[in-house]
Amino acid sequence: MRPSLLDPLFARLTSLQGIGPKLEKLFTRLFDREEGGARVIDALCHLPTGAIDRRNQPALRDVVADSIVTVRVRVDQHRPAPPGRSRAPHLIYVSDDTGSMVVTYFHGNARRLEQQFPVGEWRTVSGTVALYDGMLQMVHPDRIVSDEDLAEMPPVDPVYPLTEGLGPTPVRRTVEGALAKMPELPEWQDATWLRQRGWPSMRMAFAAIHKPQAPADVDPASPAWSRLAYDELLASQFALALVRAQMRRPAGRRVAGDGRLRAKVIAALPYALTGSQTRAVDEIVADLGAPQRMLRLLQGDVGSGKTVVALLAAASVIEAKKQATLMAPTELLARQHYATIAPLAEKAGISVALLTGRERGAERKQILSRLVSGDLAMVVGTHALFQDEVAFKALALAIVDEQHRFGVHQRLALTRKGDAVDVLVLTATPIPRTLVLSYFGDMDVSQLREKPPGRQPIDTRTVPLARLEEVVEAVGRAIDTGQRVYWVCPLVTESEDSDLAAADARFAFLKSRFGTAVDLVHGQMRGSEKDAAMARFASGQSRILVATTVIEVGVDVPEATVMVVEHAERFGLAQLHQLRGRVGRGSARSTCLLLYKAPLGETAKARLAIMRETEDGFRIAEEDLRLRGEGDVLGTRQSGMPGFRIARLDVHGALIEAARDDAQLMLQRDAQLTTERGKALRHLLYFFERDEAIRMLRAG
Repeated sequence: MRPSLLDPLFARLTSLQGIGPKLEKLFTRLFDREEGGARVIDALCHLPTGAIDRRNQPALRDVVADSIVTVRVRVDQHRPAPPGRSRAPHLIYVSDDTGSMVVTYFHGNARRLEQQFPVGEWRTVSGTVALYDGMLQMVHPDRIVSDEDLAEMPPVDPVYPLTEGLGPTPVRRTVEGALAKMPELPEWQDATWLRQRGWPSMRMAFAAIHKPQAPADVDPASPAWSRLAYDELLASQFALALVRAQMRRPAGRRVAGDGRLRAKVIAALPYALTGSQTRAVDEIVADLGAPQRMLRLLQGDVGSGKTVVALLAAASVIEAKKQATLMAPTELLARQHYATIAPLAEKAGISVALLTGRERGAERKQILSRLVSGDLAMVVGTHALFQDEVAFKALALAIVDEQHRFGVHQRLALTRKGDAVDVLVLTATPIPRTLVLSYFGDMDVSQLREKPPGRQPIDTRTVPLARLEEVVEAVGRAIDTGQRVYWVCPLVTESEDSDLAAADARFAFLKSRFGTAVDLVHGQMRGSEKDAAMARFASGQSRILVATTVIEVGVDVPEATVMVVEHAERFGLAQLHQLRGRVGRGSARSTCLLLYKAPLGETAKARLAIMRETEDGFRIAEEDLRLRGEGDVLGTRQSGMPGFRIARLDVHGALIEAARDDAQLMLQRDAQLTTERGKALRHLLYFFERDEAIRMLRAG
């Protein structure tokens, strides 16, 4: 049960004064709370992006144009819009002893404005001042207060993210209403730690940010914001530590085999394993032989050979007469894994099958019965593997690819298909250390940082779209010499309101030049059509494959040596890195051409510069985090994984280690959270909606 102290915060937003159904709907959109509608806590955690300093209060003669000022002025005269001229502004002439100014309102209600600005009275107005026809002008002031109410005007106004239909005033009022509901919660932080850091209580931290006394108070690096960020990181790390303890508790049987199948797989490889592949396999085999369950994340840069490591891990449990499964987020990726695994598995004598939504009827029945009987050692598939009808005789290892596209709950669901199943998670997204700790803190980590021998560096160039014709000619020369080319566009079809390249249009254009050498693949095609297009490209029937980002991960055609990315400025760094990784997979030299539309913004310029400088996915990931923030890097915005509302990993990343240590220490000392600090920590977990952690505590 959630502590009753928190109930006012989890009440509907309509429990605040002045919030009716219409406003609630707008706030629900602003807080991105489609499920269940906006709540008081959502307003409380809606933190400002900046602040307006109202402390600059010059005389009119000292006002600098194009600045925000707060001035005390006398109202001299009103000049309403003439009748029938609704577009003309309502002008209010004001002055002080040093100069004069016009306050301008468009579509203003004359009677209301005359009440707000009575002639002969003094008013303090705050807003942006500009010069118009040589005279100072303030359009629609942010604040208007009389001398009696002047003490009520805050010295600094927080600036909040808004949505269409919601202006600054209702957002500010709602946040203030939420702040008034914030109770004084029991302190879960260590008193000495708070003193060392100079951090306030949680309630005072929210007050400092929502009612700033100086612009620095709304800086994410401020003591108040850092306090709240640490709270959120601690809640997250504690929940992860509990998941880890829960998943590790069922004693994993020791299932590492004797190495004979692994040796056969390695012998079947056309190259030697890299040092990091060998290390990763050793770490996995050691985990499989330990009495606790394995929870390991295998991070491998593009083309570093994760699938082979996954197969060697599977071989290790198959040697011990157990079964393994590999689950990928898309059918294309599942089929690609299967294409890599099947020939190696066959040479090693390992039976393996593919199970996606497309395997139906008798074929599907046969796969399912072979899994139950234990006749099938390994199955590769999509989320079709979650279905109840899929049962195993002795599942010992679940390998999950690109897991942040699934979410933690699905990871748990797959492990329930067997008894104390070991888990190996693969990701081709090199993840910065701070993100590994914050999202995968419940896992051990292996990294593949080398590429298999014989891989050439990729020559990456940036080319303005104005030189498109030259690029097309270069592509023509490449296919004349037998090379194969990917051409990636950001959209499938062109729309009236977008000037981005669309795959359909580019396909038609290139087909008119190169005929049947050109093929097309995108996410809206049927699975069988996509497979056929990929097969034609892989076999060399087609030489140019026009595609959307559906080819971003898992596509492996070693003969492809040219990658053209159109409107590269519209892609994230990690995505560009993944796309570039589709070439350079053979021994021939490869080229990546990033076409951009000039002029470039600062972020896009920085992104393309990094792509030219380095192929190191881990460095690219760090830069991507710096430029975009953690939600985009990991895809949490799309995947429903819990992003952070308050903590900003580019600012607060250094606090994660401390939060992780604190959570683990607490788990050792007070696993059931029954001490005073433990009870306080329960409030923290509920506050940040880590309810699953509390459920695990109850389950023991």
